[in-house]
Amino acid sequence: MDREKVLAVINGKEVTGEDYNLFMESLNPQLRAYFSQDEINKEVVNELVYQGLLYQEAIEKGIDEDEDFQKVLNKTKETMLKTYALGKLLSTVSVTEDEVKEFFEEHKEELKQGESARASHILVEEEDKAKEIYEKIKNGEDFEALAREFSTCPSSEKGGDLGTFTKGQMVKEFEDAVFNNEEGHITEPVKTQFGYHIIKVVEKNDAKDAEFDEVKDKLEAQVRRLKEQDLYNNKINELKEKYTVDMKI
Repeated sequence: MDREKVLAVINGKEVTGEDYNLFMESLNPQLRAYFSQDEINKEVVNELVYQGLLYQEAIEKGIDEDEDFQKVLNKTKETMLKTYALGKLLSTVSVTEDEVKEFFEEHKEELKQGESARASHILVEEEDKAKEIYEKIKNGEDFEALAREFSTCPSSEKGGDLGTFTKGQMVKEFEDAVFNNEEGHITEPVKTQFGYHIIKVVEKNDAKDAEFDEVKDKLEAQVRRLKEQDLYNNKINELKEKYTVDMKI
């Protein structure tokens, strides 16, 4: 909303679009989404008016001069100033593409994408049932059709297709059965904590180097965080030399 827009006037004090925007930003995402259905929500404006009325009475009664309020005000001001000063310091950090590329080259091995595979499976609870289904497959019955009919896994709706995954994403017994066999192989029943799986290895891919464009945005954020941390640490060390710190613990 236009921050200059006047929504109400309470005893000469304006309630503006800026007040409205600040109030909306303070809400949790669910409430914000609810109130954002209208360009200007009357309930929000009413709440701002109610708060404005409380403010007017507080001023009239001189509550803003209370000692306790002044303590809270000063502590709040101190906290806000710390946050603002930190934000102002970190806003000076910039990251160039050359810096991101240099970081990419230095960490290529860490960014290397591991072996991956694509597999389908049929999951059942009983070993005898798994063996029975396996025999059906050996006799030429369609794997995907049997998965839809018998598998207890939600993937049954897609003929047992689990999509592509990398090492470390599946339980060990399942993973070993996939990565130790060739594409097209259908395993005998494999027992895991979930039951008995008949696994079809659909596709296997070797580990490969990450492409710069694929990881650029993630690396840029990482480089920025590192530069911000360095700047922060350097500033703190500088200030330690400038001001006295007397630790009590």
